[in-house]
Amino acid sequence: MDRVTPDIQLIRRILTEHTRVPFAYGEIRVEPVFDDEHGRYLLMLVGRDNERRVHGCLVHVDIIDGKFWIQRDGTEAGIGNELVAAGVPRERIVLAFRSPELRKLSGFAVA
Repeated sequence: MDRVTPDIQLIRRILTEHTRVPFAYGEIRVEPVFDDEHGRYLLMLVGRDNERRVHGCLVHVDIIDGKFWIQRDGTEAGIGNELVAAGVPRERIVLAFRSPELRKLSGFAVA
């Protein structure tokens, strides 16, 4: 991916909106990680909840062959649903965190 496409702009906008919502507890930030060259987009949780260190992936989306592959989704609404609301056809969204058998039942793309 050598240029910013509408897909890249869309996933960046959706994920950036999630960074604007303060985390409900602790001193935890939601940080975006955008890799346009490889088509990888993440939201990371970074900070502390009292004495406990928090560091992990909240959302991971890859753009592969014109489809949004949702590898991890820890949001309430669901990144797939947000993509659909933004006009992306369900056939272009793969819930990769589900098994292929369960993907068939999701209403989204199988692969």
